[in-house]
Amino acid sequence: MKQKIKDKLTLHPIMTYLIFTGIIIILSGLLSLIGIATTTYRINANTLEYSQSLLGIKSLFNLSGIRYIFSSTVSNFMNFAPLSSFIIILIGFGVMEKSGFLKTAVAVITKKMKKNTVTFLIVFASVVLSIMGDLSYIVMLPLSACIFKYGRRNPKIGLIASFAGLSCGQGLSIIFTSVDSSLLTETSLAARVIDPSYRLATISSIFIMTVAVLIVSMVITWITERKIADKIGKYHVPSDEKENILVTRKEIRGFVFSILAAIVYILIFLYNIIPGLPFSGALLDNTQGFYIDKLFSYNSFFSNGFVFVVTIFFVILGLFYGLGSRTIKNHQDFIDTLGHSLDGTGKTLVLIFFASLFISLFKETNIGNVIVSSLANLFSNLNFSGLPLIILLFLISALATFVVPTSITKWSILAPVIVPIMMNAGISPEFSQVIFRFGESSVMGLTPLMAYFVIYLAMLNKYNDKDSSISLGEAIRYQIPYSILTFLILITIIVLWYVIGLPLGINGAIVL
Repeated sequence: MKQKIKDKLTLHPIMTYLIFTGIIIILSGLLSLIGIATTTYRINANTLEYSQSLLGIKSLFNLSGIRYIFSSTVSNFMNFAPLSSFIIILIGFGVMEKSGFLKTAVAVITKKMKKNTVTFLIVFASVVLSIMGDLSYIVMLPLSACIFKYGRRNPKIGLIASFAGLSCGQGLSIIFTSVDSSLLTETSLAARVIDPSYRLATISSIFIMTVAVLIVSMVITWITERKIADKIGKYHVPSDEKENILVTRKEIRGFVFSILAAIVYILIFLYNIIPGLPFSGALLDNTQGFYIDKLFSYNSFFSNGFVFVVTIFFVILGLFYGLGSRTIKNHQDFIDTLGHSLDGTGKTLVLIFFASLFISLFKETNIGNVIVSSLANLFSNLNFSGLPLIILLFLISALATFVVPTSITKWSILAPVIVPIMMNAGISPEFSQVIFRFGESSVMGLTPLMAYFVIYLAMLNKYNDKDSSISLGEAIRYQIPYSILTFLILITIIVLWYVIGLPLGINGAIVL
């Protein structure tokens, strides 16, 4: 009885986003009327001198604000990063799923694996694939759900675990990424204010990152199996999905066909991202210095077309599996598979629309940037040093992430203030950036302002077998245990590293 009442009182996530949007519009008007503002600092890259400006709240609760809402909503929705990427990647998943490739692949690969091992591999892959940036959410969330589904476990468990790995691992980069490159630029500029000759190494934090990735992956796996799996319960498989999990000879033949085709595709793809070989490097932006920037810069063919590259890879796997196993006999069968995953996505698109509206309007108000800038000023006014200063930076990074999830935007506000203060306290810029990354990773999965949170929410509702929808609050509650333990683990790693004096990585010291 209590559960039925609770289900009736649970707000649909679309309604929650609508309410949040209304609150933001009214709040921006009130804060602007009060005159809430803060001072923000920038560093001139040529002169290394500071410039300051007043950053205030932009009101949407007036005529110009209403005009902005009506004139920009459609364009903001069309330009909302998760929208097009999610739709395109679903085409590839549709081919893999409808052809039967996913069912066979999961059966073959996980046949002799324990469920804990499968969970760990999914979580570890989610953490490590943060090198792909936000695109990792688009690939790993539907893939994790399908692996659990065809492994006869609740797909929501896979979704929750994968999202925890993706969000908690967002700042744990074993490999130097494009985001790290952008952050390094901001860190280097701020460091040069104190020491104009200071240079940061690209692999300066590989040791501490490797340890963090392994420990966080194991902890997320433990939480998933010991806490989340029992809470979510079993998945009530629809009657049309109750297939025999035995793999036939035809299915094995299709699986072999798909793997061979995928290997050829991968070799062609890899050749086109290797510079210096004859006719190679076609997918790179050769105007960049770092190789990672050649891959992921805004002008890189690889970066701009990566979702399509992955989609074609999935299509090849599904198509050649279907041809080999005879589940795809003609072009009509193939066409039917292309739209399979897009069936019933109407509510998902509406949910993404209202999420994009809320996020775009929040950004327009400057509320998040004002809060982050205020935290930076608070950091400069507190006369801490040593370990208290390190813990303070970790906490500020975590708090700032709730309102500005984007790492580059956040660090561009914090770095000009924080890095020089840390250097004056004897703490290296490399360690400051690590602390910042660890702090934001610990709470990234708790903020609905993170654009790809809506994909996680939409996928949870897709695989929800209950009468009521999964609310935004419930989706966040699933992530709270992961966030708390990740927070404690990462801050413990930072403290131990500082106290013992271990090197962060190659040419990466903690103190100056």
